[in-house]
Amino acid sequence: MQKKERYRLLIEHFSQKFPEAETELHYTNPYELLVAVILSAQCTDKRVNMVTPALFERYPDPQALADSNAEEVFQYIRSISYPNNKAKHLVGMARMLLAQFGGEVPSTIEELQQMPGVGRKTANVIASVIYNQPAMAVDTHVFRVSHRLGLVSKTATTPLAVEKELVKYIPDSVIPLAHHWLILHGRYVCLARSPQCDKCDLTHLCKFFENLTKKAVVVKISTKSS
Repeated sequence: MQKKERYRLLIEHFSQKFPEAETELHYTNPYELLVAVILSAQCTDKRVNMVTPALFERYPDPQALADSNAEEVFQYIRSISYPNNKAKHLVGMARMLLAQFGGEVPSTIEELQQMPGVGRKTANVIASVIYNQPAMAVDTHVFRVSHRLGLVSKTATTPLAVEKELVKYIPDSVIPLAHHWLILHGRYVCLARSPQCDKCDLTHLCKFFENLTKKAVVVKISTKSS
């Protein structure tokens, strides 16, 4: 199957099944999403959603967070992965948000990445979800699913390389949705250790499943031969 056809089938499938896919992080404004995404690094959205209600009640806006300190913030996020670093990042982010951006979450990848705790993945999430820009955030789910489905080449060994290949073939208008499609597929179907191929609707275009099928045939033939 040609790569263009693989992308076409993927987009067709998810457009019908999840036409309004969205982040599972809970937020009510750009500031809250930025905080939640920073916290979600190497942590589940479920865990982040358990922590943010109390955190947002205590720090409802950038000013409240900027006026605090890492030690206090730590008490609210101690169950999150890497709480010490993230507490420092959140306070630093809030202070820069006020000092350089007037308290408004910036819309460009370059400006977003200037803030503590905001790498390219986080910046892409904000640009995509809040500003509907064609930014493809590549986390572990997107990275894994993209390779398994055969959407990217084997030489795409970094998140940035995967991002570049995905945006090359996915129309700009679809990229904000495609980001969530790949994440959700990786989170609930194409699991890291035990992919649920028997429950997957994409096996007809999946390189990983194709290779599994070929291996099964080889094993069957070898068994008969012996």
